[in-house]
Amino acid sequence: MAPHSLLDGPDDGPVGNGFSHNSFHADSNTQSSNGFSNNQSHLKKTSPDTVHDLVCVGFGPASLAIAVALHDSIDRGSLAKAGDVSPPKVLFLEKQPKFAWHAGMLLPGAKMQISFIKDMASLRDPTSQFTFLNYLHKNGRLVEFTNLNTFLPARVEYEDYLRWCASFFSDVVQYNTEVISVSPNKTSDSAGSVSTFTVTSKNVKTGALTSYTARNVLLAIGGQASIPKCLPSNHPRVIHSSQYAHLVPQILNNRDAPYRVAVVGAGQSAAEIFNNVQTLYPNSRTSLIMRSEFLKPSDDSPFVNSIFNPSFVDSLYQRSAENRYSLLEGARSTNYGVVRLELIERLYERMYDQRREIGSNEREWPHRILNATDVVGLDTKGDQLRLTVRPLGLTKPHDYSLGENGVQNGAGQEEVLDVDLIIAATGYQRQSHLTMMEDVADLLPKAAESSGSIGFGSKFSESRIQDHALRVSRDYSVQFAPGKVASGSGIWLQGCCEGTHGVRIVCHFI
Repeated sequence: MAPHSLLDGPDDGPVGNGFSHNSFHADSNTQSSNGFSNNQSHLKKTSPDTVHDLVCVGFGPASLAIAVALHDSIDRGSLAKAGDVSPPKVLFLEKQPKFAWHAGMLLPGAKMQISFIKDMASLRDPTSQFTFLNYLHKNGRLVEFTNLNTFLPARVEYEDYLRWCASFFSDVVQYNTEVISVSPNKTSDSAGSVSTFTVTSKNVKTGALTSYTARNVLLAIGGQASIPKCLPSNHPRVIHSSQYAHLVPQILNNRDAPYRVAVVGAGQSAAEIFNNVQTLYPNSRTSLIMRSEFLKPSDDSPFVNSIFNPSFVDSLYQRSAENRYSLLEGARSTNYGVVRLELIERLYERMYDQRREIGSNEREWPHRILNATDVVGLDTKGDQLRLTVRPLGLTKPHDYSLGENGVQNGAGQEEVLDVDLIIAATGYQRQSHLTMMEDVADLLPKAAESSGSIGFGSKFSESRIQDHALRVSRDYSVQFAPGKVASGSGIWLQGCCEGTHGVRIVCHFI
């Protein structure tokens, strides 16, 4: 579920230092205004040495949806209720210290661009207690929310809804737990089929290792921040957009200072940050640097958005790899490298106002959009950053050109920007599951010689672990070689199956 947002009017301004720390951000172990502390699910705490029916790696929205579906299945009687036969033994392992959803991008005024009906339960079971409407009802805001006449809640409220759901499952979630590997256990089965897996994790505070045994393992670890190779990944003043709300108030702690900030990227997060920095720091100078020629609007029209329908996965999965690739590339405007039209219009108006008030020499503007531009170098000396950028296609470092009326406007030449902070809004990688699963490589079928070079982008190519192919069934289960894994056991993937299942997260494990 992508957190695309619309920044509304004056609410994009600062709250405190620009980032709200109200009850929405209360720890789920304490009593907050939504009263989560006494919530309990039908899933029960297990001992570490038990054989679990399911261990979920990661506890973001995908795993939370699994937890909710399990609870609802027990509630309906389709799975055993506590007090009768034992409920399924389930454990969730999460690296973060508490549940959080895109916490680094919870900007003031940001709204969802996905209907609240696509919540943790409504489309599967509208009578579930975990619907967004029931969350509003339990918090005494249902009537007032209705008066807003919108399907699009504030992003910070939706994150609070997710944390409200997550609070029901605190007994079966281990936070501060980073999973290192998933390994098959030796079997005494005469057929030699693996029936259980060992999930090895590390406590992120103490470093202590713990192992859990499970018949089924679900990997839903989300994306890992991707910073371009031209930028250092360990410099304190080069950060990823996912850290924006956490780190920027610490790094830039003087609201009135004339900070110089460069934002790299062309998508929703880049545009939001570019807009928000200008509001938080009125005397700042900002640059939005992007390889794209234009800021492109996202497509949320109803026909195109049918790609997110659950039934569309069936249609997509049965197509050829080439056909899937073509279709998904054509649907990128729904989710990748695009910006909400309202924000594009706001930024364009700001650029126009600068042209009207200051003139056509864009180098004199405090806020600039450097389109069709690449980052080609960074010189770091202490806190001082010197960022070298170059227009795409420029062959000579000093190929100066003149703008309208013979005024040099900065186009067509290499340029050095002195900045105090660089924010890379450059997306995420989704490859960590391959490293995590290295020990199960021998259970996978051998990869064909040609399968690794079909000419598609990496996210659509067949994944490999060593010389074995990682393929995923329609139900998101990993396809093992025949006879290698016993019936009723397996590994399941979420959030890294776009090439076969499309740009949505749906699991058929339940």
